[in-house]
Amino acid sequence: MKTKGSARVFVSGGLLLVALLLHFLEFHVLKDATLNLVSVIAGYPIVIKAFKAVRNRVFTIELLVTIAVVGALIIGEYVESAVVTFLFLFGAYLEIRTLEKTRSSLQSLMDMAPQEATVVRSGESVKIPAEEIVEGDRVLIQSGEKVAVDGAVVSGQGYIIEAAITGESVPVKKRMEDHVFSGTIVDNGYLEVVAEKVGEDTTFAKIIELVEEAQESKAKTQKFLEKFASFYTPGILVLSILVFMLTRDIRLTLTFLVIACPGALVISAPVSIVAGIGNGARNGILVKGGEIMEGLSKASVVVFDKTGTLTKGKPEVTAIRSFGVEEDELLRLAASAEVISEHHLGKAIVTEAKKRGLEFYQAPSEFNVVKGSGIVAEVEGRKLFIGNRKGVVQHLEFGEGVEGHEFVGKLAHDSLEAIPAEVEAYVRDQENKGCTAIFVTGQSGILGVISIADQIRDDALDNIRELKGSGIKKTMMLTGDNRRTAKLVANQLGIDEVHAELLPEEKVEKVKALRNQGYKVVMVGDGVNDAPAIATADIGVAMGGAGTDVALETADMVLMSDKLDRLSYAYSLSKATVRNMKQNMFFAVGIVFLLLAGVLAKVVYLASGMLIHELSVLLVILNAVRLVRYNKGKRSIGVAAGNADGQDGLGEQKSSIGEKDVA
Repeated sequence: MKTKGSARVFVSGGLLLVALLLHFLEFHVLKDATLNLVSVIAGYPIVIKAFKAVRNRVFTIELLVTIAVVGALIIGEYVESAVVTFLFLFGAYLEIRTLEKTRSSLQSLMDMAPQEATVVRSGESVKIPAEEIVEGDRVLIQSGEKVAVDGAVVSGQGYIIEAAITGESVPVKKRMEDHVFSGTIVDNGYLEVVAEKVGEDTTFAKIIELVEEAQESKAKTQKFLEKFASFYTPGILVLSILVFMLTRDIRLTLTFLVIACPGALVISAPVSIVAGIGNGARNGILVKGGEIMEGLSKASVVVFDKTGTLTKGKPEVTAIRSFGVEEDELLRLAASAEVISEHHLGKAIVTEAKKRGLEFYQAPSEFNVVKGSGIVAEVEGRKLFIGNRKGVVQHLEFGEGVEGHEFVGKLAHDSLEAIPAEVEAYVRDQENKGCTAIFVTGQSGILGVISIADQIRDDALDNIRELKGSGIKKTMMLTGDNRRTAKLVANQLGIDEVHAELLPEEKVEKVKALRNQGYKVVMVGDGVNDAPAIATADIGVAMGGAGTDVALETADMVLMSDKLDRLSYAYSLSKATVRNMKQNMFFAVGIVFLLLAGVLAKVVYLASGMLIHELSVLLVILNAVRLVRYNKGKRSIGVAAGNADGQDGLGEQKSSIGEKDVA
């Protein structure tokens, strides 16, 4: 179709040059015949589109041009009809070619899609098309090759470029048990990967699908412009009739009809949105549509989860205090209970037990998650509760007979009645150091406390400052962690308001309260534990969503690189996109008014007016193309931890900050 359209443009252009030559040779009859042929060739697709639109009771630009061209032919203005049809067709051709540039980021992603892979079949390595890989296949990847599946590394090690997923070109080291993603490239090394997701189920395939859908979605402004155009076009028809009745000048009327086409105005919003979303995709930011991009630019409050968002999400055990049992025995019991847990804290406890060479059970005989508080598990016939202060108070108050999911919330959060003074004093000391205290309790009472800490992200302070400098009025932290740790993080990062020891549903209530106060709320979380709050916010943002289906499905925006600096970049990009869209709209409306004034003053004619009109459309698109290369805010990417501001806040002290107070 594109080739056929190109041929029509070039044939029409060639015939116009022939008509010009015939004019100089004074072959007037042949000249007029050639001009009429141009009108037919170039005008045919215009008339067809106009006819289809009218049949669907829609008035389009093509209809206005068709009426003008037919009128020009009737009154013998063959030059005008030929030039107008050619310019309209040529303009549409250039628009398509130029619009491709705004989609270049998506095309570059699609070009990264792997075409083939080497797999082990019947004990031999064979190269097959990527679409023929099945789950469970063992895929062999050497230096320079693309990863064709999502899966776990089972042999070898190497450095992988994950630009297709995260937008980050710096290679990441992968070894045994690490996960890799389709579309990434092995920069150096050799890996053997067991395929877990293949074809359209891979993270890379989902990214392409999401970006395609996002670029086709419409912002509120775009929807308004399309609705406006549906009334505007028939309005122009009525006005042109009025112009003819007042002036009795058919040439003026036809010129008015063509010049008033809202082409540049209609396209002003979508090209900016497409370019902005494409830029984000290239930089590891998935924005799910024009409405999200537009909404993000109006954000006034950013709400952060703490764990894995403001902190690095890599907790470590920093201290263990036992009461009545050996320290290693306490850790062994806790690890036996937590071994099947998916929570960061549980994994930290298991990791510490492995480091110490302790032997523990591979699965507890009973295991129940107490939402927002901890876990209840049975290990070696002993019923244990492992969790935060709120949960341990419930457990000790109501005892073993209470099912894990029933006792949450029966006592006040700050109740200390069930915690001995010695334990409480130790816990407060650990919390003052920025650690999260995890209680291990049995039927006889508290067996011990495991302290776990995390590091604040190096770029957190700089990016919160940048968000505030860009127009964010208020920042807030919502966390399940203890109050002391939460306040310590908030004070170091300059966060305006902090709410701690919250259950997931309480986070949702806080977000709803902000929205009811008239704020445009952005909620930033890990995409799994914070899914309800992310879904409730005006704009939900998931950190480090690569590979997590919940993040891709729930969040309005996913930061694939798991770097907080992408948030400030996304916010700046959204503002630049909306600003670009407004520039296009202002320019498009201004050109139409100037042209109409020129028509009424009889200084702009049909052919020249059409030329200016098409040029205005191209200029609108070219302005949007600038967004593809937009890079404001990248100055902080990768260097935030090393600048002077970062050192003042976090660079030297490297504070250890506690994880969520939930095991």
